[in-house]
Amino acid sequence: MSDQTIRLTTAQAIIRYLNAQFIVIDGERQRVCGGGFGIFGHGNVTCLGEALYDHRETLPLYRGQNEQGMGFAAAAYAKYHLRRRFMFCTASAGPGTANLLTAAALAHANRLPMLMLCGDTFLTRLPDPVLQQLEHFNNPALGLNDGFQSVTRYWDRITHPAQVIQSLPAALALMLDPGDCGPAFIALPQDVQGWAYDFPVSFFDEKTHRIRRLTPDADEVADAVALLKSAERPVMIAGGGVQYSGSVAEMTAFAEAHQIPVIETIAGRANMVNDHGLNIGPIGVTGSNSANSVAEAADVILSVGCRLQDFTTGSWTAFAKDAKLISLNAARHDAGKHKSLPVVGDAKLGLSALDAAMAGYQAPASWVDFAKAERAKWNAYVAENVRPGNRPNSYAQVIGAVNALCGKRDRVVAAAGGLPAEVTANWRTLDIGTVDVEFGFSCMGYELAGGWGARIAQSEKEPDADTIVFTGDGSYMLMNSDIYSSVLSQKKMIVFVLDNGGFAVINKLQNNTGNESFNNLLADAPTIPEAFSVDYVAHAASMGANAVFADTPEQLTQAFKAAKTSDKTSVIVMNVDAYDGWTTEGHTWWEVGTPHVTDNPKVRAAHIEWEESRSKQRKGV
Repeated sequence: MSDQTIRLTTAQAIIRYLNAQFIVIDGERQRVCGGGFGIFGHGNVTCLGEALYDHRETLPLYRGQNEQGMGFAAAAYAKYHLRRRFMFCTASAGPGTANLLTAAALAHANRLPMLMLCGDTFLTRLPDPVLQQLEHFNNPALGLNDGFQSVTRYWDRITHPAQVIQSLPAALALMLDPGDCGPAFIALPQDVQGWAYDFPVSFFDEKTHRIRRLTPDADEVADAVALLKSAERPVMIAGGGVQYSGSVAEMTAFAEAHQIPVIETIAGRANMVNDHGLNIGPIGVTGSNSANSVAEAADVILSVGCRLQDFTTGSWTAFAKDAKLISLNAARHDAGKHKSLPVVGDAKLGLSALDAAMAGYQAPASWVDFAKAERAKWNAYVAENVRPGNRPNSYAQVIGAVNALCGKRDRVVAAAGGLPAEVTANWRTLDIGTVDVEFGFSCMGYELAGGWGARIAQSEKEPDADTIVFTGDGSYMLMNSDIYSSVLSQKKMIVFVLDNGGFAVINKLQNNTGNESFNNLLADAPTIPEAFSVDYVAHAASMGANAVFADTPEQLTQAFKAAKTSDKTSVIVMNVDAYDGWTTEGHTWWEVGTPHVTDNPKVRAAHIEWEESRSKQRKGV
């Protein structure tokens, strides 16, 4: 073994190490780290910036407009690559790093890899207090960066260059682990970034990584098989983990061999194409009547790669109380939820093991016929729901028009507000893995930034496909600057800005719980004397995008066709109705806090009605 060393700064060693890490995807050897997003400041420009400059060709650095947006873009990039590749984000000490907190939480909730390399105060403390430093009078070691410990899977502060030798492999191993995957944060004090150390040359040898596939325990598989074979009304819930494990083919083959209906979570949308006979639709609060009817009637539920959050489970009212739950998941934490029979392991290996042991079993034909009949009714509802002219301009109509004209491999991105529900319920999947509805953290602002990150990833593999973003006016106003980023970097997006005059979906929840409209729609905000709409066309055009207003579904269709032929980001704006534009079917109960005491009779009545549905709620952990 060579004892050669090379003298490098901490920052140089970090970047050199990242540059030497590879992974094989579909037979092609690629860098695990696709590059990064960066805004420089006094906490990262002099040392980390110097190191990045020397690797600007192999680790491209995209200049974002806001650190939160950079983090969203990195999350979308990792999601597109099915967690097999990631991007880093670098931010300066202080507010630049603080802006990444929300993005870190999004990546944490969605189990997505993202590496944050963030500036920190000086380890020596000689110049303290420095610009933008938070001083804790009784704990000088505590700083802003410590706040990331609650929103990351891996956290470290480098206090000596030699620590990089241990910290970087540990962070990388976590980001590529199916069970523990999530964001990693490394705090880099400004002085330590520039300190030099004699690193072993072998530390920078090229390494090819592999995603671990955990073989499920044979006894857990046997228990699951016995329960599944006893089922008269089995159903499979396909989550995002199905795609992350690359087990779409195994999941489909399992369903076909045993005639088990499949329902999808929000993260699992596009696990099956729309017209597959066993695709019964999306489940939950933002789901479909078909999937929810089947889930409620099922006696055994096989959950594959699911986090089982409340929108999937209807706050645990979507299933019969005596239904038995099996959870196949690489994460032990997820596999054991709500008294599930756990099968801890990789979805591809787990489904193959279950399939081999269930030879000869098929669900009763009457059950499958019931599920397919429910799906047929839902298909008819969606067809009418998206039909142009059936009511005032609506989210569903726009989704239907785009769905009818988009390419098979075009990628759809949505998040937060009413659009996740509308896309989940109404989008008819044309191909596997083409839908990104961020609802793990349901984070406003992800739409445009995530669209940019998704397009960066998509352009590496499928340059002829498009990234299509659906956003409301609320999310647009929160974070729109990555329209400019996409134009500058020539990463084309097609963006639909659907203006309903404020935060209309929360206004709907407000009204549904008996409350009066208050401070959600612009028209109902008491501190706004005279409401008006932003000129989104002019605003988007000022950032370099093609931008048009569509007043009718026909105009929107023409605008979308034009955007498809353009090589530049296009923004299409349409006003939609805040009250009459919603998908009204397909919803399970959802637990929200309602006032137990009120003088408002409508609020009291809504509270009583809400609580009555709690009787269906499963009690678990």
